[in-house]
Amino acid sequence: MSKERARKRAEREREAAIRAAARAAEAERAERRATRKQVLTRWLPRRSSRPSGILAERRRRQVGATIALLLAANVLVWVFFDDWAARAMVAVVSPLAAPVLHTMLFRR
Repeated sequence: MSKERARKRAEREREAAIRAAARAAEAERAERRATRKQVLTRWLPRRSSRPSGILAERRRRQVGATIALLLAANVLVWVFFDDWAARAMVAVVSPLAAPVLHTMLFRR
């Protein structure tokens, strides 16, 4: 019985060693791949996180102005109206009215 257990234990250890070697080989391949990628992409320019250019800048400015107007409207309603229903209505209608306001302000 003990010879059988020893044989099974040796077989389990051998399989574990094979799996560990496979994991180590895969880790080494991944490391070589990452190093190769870093060497190849080192000379390339970095991509910017957002579009750059005149049109993109204009669009960002327009969207910022629209958001600022809606935020100002919400703050004014919050300050000058004590009715919670009016405050809630403006808070709900503002996001819905944003595309309409943007179109009205910046139509070509």
